[in-house]
Amino acid sequence: EFSESQKRILERFVTDTSSNVFVLRNLPEVIKGALFSRYSRSTLGLRSLLLKEFILNEETAFDAIVGGQNQPEDEAAEAQSIAIKKAQNFYDRILDGYGDDSIGELGGAHLAIEQISMLAAKVIQDARVGGSPLEKSTRYVYFDQKVKGEYLFYREPVLMTSAYRDLYVETCNSLFETYSFLIPKVTQIMEELFPRDEEVLRSAYTAALRARVLDVLRGLLPAGTLTNMGVYGNGRFFQALIQKLTAHNLAELQEIGRKSYDELSKVMPSFVRRADPSHPNSRAMSRFYETMQAEIRLVASQHGPKVVHGLSQKEQPGAIPKGQSCESVRLIDYTKDAPIRVAAALLYSATGRELSDLMDYCRTLNAEELARILDSACSARENRRHKSPRALEQAFFTFELLSDFGVYRDLQRHRMLTQERQLLSCDFGYFVPQEIRETEWLDPYCNAMGRAREAFDTIREELPEEAQYVVPMAYRVRWYFHINLRALQWLVELRSCSQGHPTYRYLAHEMAHLICQQFPEFERFFRFADYEGYDLGRLSQEERAARKSQELS
Repeated sequence: EFSESQKRILERFVTDTSSNVFVLRNLPEVIKGALFSRYSRSTLGLRSLLLKEFILNEETAFDAIVGGQNQPEDEAAEAQSIAIKKAQNFYDRILDGYGDDSIGELGGAHLAIEQISMLAAKVIQDARVGGSPLEKSTRYVYFDQKVKGEYLFYREPVLMTSAYRDLYVETCNSLFETYSFLIPKVTQIMEELFPRDEEVLRSAYTAALRARVLDVLRGLLPAGTLTNMGVYGNGRFFQALIQKLTAHNLAELQEIGRKSYDELSKVMPSFVRRADPSHPNSRAMSRFYETMQAEIRLVASQHGPKVVHGLSQKEQPGAIPKGQSCESVRLIDYTKDAPIRVAAALLYSATGRELSDLMDYCRTLNAEELARILDSACSARENRRHKSPRALEQAFFTFELLSDFGVYRDLQRHRMLTQERQLLSCDFGYFVPQEIRETEWLDPYCNAMGRAREAFDTIREELPEEAQYVVPMAYRVRWYFHINLRALQWLVELRSCSQGHPTYRYLAHEMAHLICQQFPEFERFFRFADYEGYDLGRLSQEERAARKSQELS
């Protein structure tokens, strides 16, 4: 809630001062980039953050960068309206004349989507090309706040008007209460396990300790937990995203789609006009999604063993002991002659020969000769940020993973892969952090998980999709992804870093191990995978950041 004077200031820079969906405007790229970067580690909404840390902060030189502060508000608004109108006329003419969707990539916007569920955030982040999403972090921000006496989780309208209303609300409250209760307990455990060295800055130690504590406890947060997102995208990206959202089965996604269209229309109407729910293009897209999903469900029911809540008839949900199933990675499929294809592609640009000819040639080489070609692509790499050539994209791999939803949230965000998950459920057990397994706090954790499973099993009998909102992040989800060697190299070397979450570090190690086991020739491409163990994984990074901050101040 802002004062009238604050609203007058903000109205120039956001499309709406009260809605949970709004768009930034009248801000240079340098300020938008800095603002969204700060956004992911703040408990503040984007408007409050903009007002407090940018507009009112002399260090940002906001007035000098933005300019035009002395211009009357009506003149500024009129000038912007004229500019938008001119752009709209131009792009409408191009779109109507050529119908080229790539025209939509010439304009972009920063869209803020606040107070949405983590479940909804995953659907938005699944839109891969043309957009850059950033979500509030579960390892830098505590999620134990209350607003008007209520924990922040999504009150799904179908659930809230059903017979499961009280069960849903009570279960989510119980999960948040356990999360809040355990924060100081686990903090004390971490302080005893990893006492601060006198040479380590307290601010760095505190930040690393907080990340470790929240990594342990994030599994208690239900998928309905409210989060904030910043999304930068071009017009083509937003048009496709809005159409996807408005055609979704969940009411929350439909509402986000409609609000996003309304707000983006204020600053880039030409780019999203086909996403108008009343536009023939959008209506046709909705019919396509609805029909396609119905057809898939129909054929799925006619093939293979019957499925009961994600498990075959031979399995029963209760047959999986509480918290006992474990994370797993399976290599389902791969390019059989991957080393040959990669080697041939490496030679291609430096020769005048056909690719098929080069593949035949590489098949005649001995192991040492083939190794020399592969080495040429990686011998000069000095760190993981030195990206390998596109020749590595000739090798493809398909993995099926079983891990907690928190890890899925981290790995799903890699855009250069094809991934699909099954509905969230409590069928595959849940992850129990090692740090609390031998402590008195194990029972509160497991009891909260057990109550969540009981609620989920009750709700999903009638509302299987809406029941996902009550599933805690510690429960495992099954998904697959299809990825090429170049993208996998990046994923493994990034997600095995010391500051990463322990569980996804393990999965990254396993994927690299499976590939190198199948193709020893590819081990050279994972030279910067980090297999070392760490106590406070982020400590060194936080220490560097803290000391740099001291030097600058």
